[in-house]
Amino acid sequence: MTSAEAERRPLEPVFRQSTAAMVADRVRDAIERGDLPPGSQLGEADLARQLGVSRGPLREGLQRLTQEGLLLSIRNRGLFVIEMTPERVRDMYVARQAVERAAAEQIHRGDAQEAGAALMEITDAMSATAEADDPTGVGAADIEFHDLLVRLAGSPRLSRMHRTLLTETRMGIHALDPTYEGDEVRVAEHRAIAQSFIDGDPAETDRLLQLHMADAVERLTAR
Repeated sequence: MTSAEAERRPLEPVFRQSTAAMVADRVRDAIERGDLPPGSQLGEADLARQLGVSRGPLREGLQRLTQEGLLLSIRNRGLFVIEMTPERVRDMYVARQAVERAAAEQIHRGDAQEAGAALMEITDAMSATAEADDPTGVGAADIEFHDLLVRLAGSPRLSRMHRTLLTETRMGIHALDPTYEGDEVRVAEHRAIAQSFIDGDPAETDRLLQLHMADAVERLTAR
């Protein structure tokens, strides 16, 4: 073997998404949209028919969502979509805070100004929807902001964890506070976070993220 052959790196295999993974994605999206509301029971036969898959990959896909915490398996009863109680919302935001603060730390080690500019564009869109009295649009921009924040960290593991947390966030907003008022406050909080990246101030980003999460928990769980 020549030295060139010894140094040659093998090609990485091409991975194709499994049927079970696609099932998990479809059901997760349905939960996120509210098509499968909190507390609803999932029927395997009906889901298999709708998705056009056999029971094997269907069960594997649903098992993935059970492991993620989006589905609850009750012995002798079946699978149910979790209900977003105030306790679950608080716990979910504990996890979100950990993921997003870690992502922010990684962003500040790279081009934080470019990341901040990208986040500011979403904030501007959020402001426009707030001025148009479009709470649905504000909510969508809110989720997009935090999704981008974590993706900008360049960590596949953080992004995978965050995806489930954002699904639970949407569920919590729908279940505990359908109107989720206070659009002006939400815009201001997101704008400040984006600006802290532009300013290259990691301590301020971390402080603002903690305050932002605490405010969200308070509003979503207030009765």
